[in-house]
Amino acid sequence: MKKLTALLLILLLFVLCACQFSRQQTDSNQEFLRIHIRANSNQNADQSVKYAVKQAVVDYLTPLLAGAETKQQAMQAVSSNLQQIQQVANNVLAKNGFDYASQALLCVEQFPTRMYDDVVLEAGVYDALIVNLGSGQGDNWWCVVYPPLCFVPSQSQNDGNVVFRWKILEIIKNWKNSR
Repeated sequence: MKKLTALLLILLLFVLCACQFSRQQTDSNQEFLRIHIRANSNQNADQSVKYAVKQAVVDYLTPLLAGAETKQQAMQAVSSNLQQIQQVANNVLAKNGFDYASQALLCVEQFPTRMYDDVVLEAGVYDALIVNLGSGQGDNWWCVVYPPLCFVPSQSQNDGNVVFRWKILEIIKNWKNSR
């Protein structure tokens, strides 16, 4: 157990150092806050629980970030709630019988080029909410928290249902129309 704790602390230190030293961003990716959830391993059980954690974290973040009108507001909301995000992930892990925990942090990270319908985010360094499950060595899931490309509640709905939309597409279309 002591070896595992020491290994996790070393891994944490490595991740934090890597996050601090990779602060090279371009103008195009400074407007985005991404999310990256890393599974413990590539075993089926670890991959399956990664998606359960992803859904719980998205459910938690959706109302939290619904009112964020700037990336700074989104980053502040995430930063202020890192412990709660981590607890959401830990609750899913415990409920599913896993004996490892999660770690949530806000830093910068290198992402590959990714296409979301008509929107392409170029490879580069982005601010990101990182959620490591256990060792964080398995395949991962990522998306965009701000602007909320992956999820956003409809503010026009009064029946309590959540309607998902591609807010980034709305922003891009508005920008194109204003040119």
